[in-house]
Amino acid sequence: MKKKSTRLAVIDLGTNSFHMIIAELHPRNHTFTILDREKDYVRIGSGKSDMKQLSPSAMERGIMALRRFKGLAQRFQAPVRAVATSAIREALNQQEYLLRVRRVTGINIEVISGFEEVRLIYLGVLKALPVFGKRVLLVDIGGGSTDFLLARRDTILYDNTLKIGALRLHQRFFAGKKITGTAIDKCRKYIRGTLNPVTRKIRRQRFDVAVGTSGTVETIANMIRIRRGLDSSYKLNSFTFNARELTDIVLEIVGIRDARKRARLPGLDADRADIIVSGGLILEQVIEDLGIKRMTVSEYALREGVVIDTMNRATRAPDVFDDIKQKSVSVLAVKFQYSRVHAEHTAMLATRIFTQTRRLHGLGNREREFLEVAALLHDIGFYISHAQHHRHTYYLIRNAELLGFTEEEKEIIANIARYHRKSHPKQKHEAFVQLTPDNQRLVRKLAAILRVADGLDRSHTCSVRDVVVRIRKGQVCFVVKPSGHADVSLELWGAVRKKQLFEEMFDCDLQLRVLKK
Repeated sequence: MKKKSTRLAVIDLGTNSFHMIIAELHPRNHTFTILDREKDYVRIGSGKSDMKQLSPSAMERGIMALRRFKGLAQRFQAPVRAVATSAIREALNQQEYLLRVRRVTGINIEVISGFEEVRLIYLGVLKALPVFGKRVLLVDIGGGSTDFLLARRDTILYDNTLKIGALRLHQRFFAGKKITGTAIDKCRKYIRGTLNPVTRKIRRQRFDVAVGTSGTVETIANMIRIRRGLDSSYKLNSFTFNARELTDIVLEIVGIRDARKRARLPGLDADRADIIVSGGLILEQVIEDLGIKRMTVSEYALREGVVIDTMNRATRAPDVFDDIKQKSVSVLAVKFQYSRVHAEHTAMLATRIFTQTRRLHGLGNREREFLEVAALLHDIGFYISHAQHHRHTYYLIRNAELLGFTEEEKEIIANIARYHRKSHPKQKHEAFVQLTPDNQRLVRKLAAILRVADGLDRSHTCSVRDVVVRIRKGQVCFVVKPSGHADVSLELWGAVRKKQLFEEMFDCDLQLRVLKK
């Protein structure tokens, strides 16, 4: 009997619009079929604060859209995975909104970094276009930011996210009913100046194909297609336009100063008639400054990338980004001159303890990964200072470019690493108290394990070869296996000093003894 495919609803909470796709997953061949699409021009990033605050009206519009999306997902019997980008990522009142959404809709929103966003977009592009073996320059123009990626196969050669988006620049330069020539000139200069770091980097490298994704690119490509006299009912995927065509269409767009008149342009969605000016100027400057002759459209982007990423997580199937997390963690560790032998040994001991204590903590592979990463990075704060290095470790992880991890996951990992020594997690600690209650409990459990594992390599000599865990009612015994004839007395002392959190979390008496030979 054929195994029934599962379904998934992916919601992309963009700065300008919220989108949802509902997909039928085919894990066996690692593909999916899109069953339905929905979008709502929420403009969550609208307001006068340059996206520092989500306004009450914008938050309410977003919640209304998400309630509708959730209802549709339920009719398809599809679980929801929601990711948020620029506007929500930058908002100072982000947590307030996330809690309101969770309370009203039951949707847990993952706030993803710019680096994670572009990784997921690239996953989507690789499914949509035959570019896997080519050097790809990817440009994604969103409402709040523009993402750049230069990659080939599973190697990211360059990535960057700039705070120039269609809605953001519209609010900055074209907030009035009619645009002016002066505003256009100022906007062009601003874009060019902001683009400079990307221009300098990418101009020195070659690429085989330039790929554009998301609303601005798709809208302009559709307008160009209609200008050519082609059928606009066909899909845009793989459609290619040249620099001259783009320049002509942008001239036409900015030449119409009134948004209501601009909305009548063939192929232009009326809901984008205002922000297409700033979006077009961004794309035009990108094409010019990066020397792009032709751009190919990918209809798959962030949402489809999230579908692929979700299947990868569920099946653990090999993928072009199978080791992207490991690579980014390794780069961070090396950058801050970690003690590799000690870090890897601590990670080994921590994961061994984790595996043997599943009946106590009830956690799975995702949480095991958090523990392993935190163990590998737990001492990188030494790069700044020995004193309070656990706090420096938190800061470095939290602000790192860890591809493959969401902002929430980075926060969890940073907190686990922060509590490998000194104080236990407390409600008076600002970073810890910002976590949800479930994540606070998760951090306590994993930090409890990491503390003991770190103690078992107190001398940084890998004297403890392995740990065997024996669990009896009310008591847990760690049987320590020395490496050869190594003296592990210092390691036992270190573990005993750091076992209190473990005992508190798992309501047990933790004993440590050396394996008798």
